[in-house]
Amino acid sequence: MMTDAQLQARDAQRDIGAELLQAVRDLQAGRQGRKTVFETLADGSVRRTVMAADGSVQTQDVLTGPQWQVLAARSQSGLSQAQFARAAGVSVRTLQEWEQGRKMPSGPAQSLLKLVSRHPELLAELG
Repeated sequence: MMTDAQLQARDAQRDIGAELLQAVRDLQAGRQGRKTVFETLADGSVRRTVMAADGSVQTQDVLTGPQWQVLAARSQSGLSQAQFARAAGVSVRTLQEWEQGRKMPSGPAQSLLKLVSRHPELLAELG
């Protein structure tokens, strides 16, 4: 861990504007620093894999609970939050609450999310 003095010395050498501009250029060119992939497992849990830009796996863990099922379902569908919420028949705010773990989907919504996480193409048909 760096001390405050070390952080200030490091940051004094940085050109934040140039770093941000390069980040925008990288995004426009399709280059990413890392990528997170969610995969729904047979038991309903979710495997989260974080990969570096070169494709190597940085971390991989198995997560349980409705929050992770929602993230997996939306990630696998390829839809934005707004598109996913519209197709699922909920508000964007509700979807955000689910994804952040502040609220849990109701029973029917959980069933829909399980189905969609296993068959992401279904939600695209609903939307």
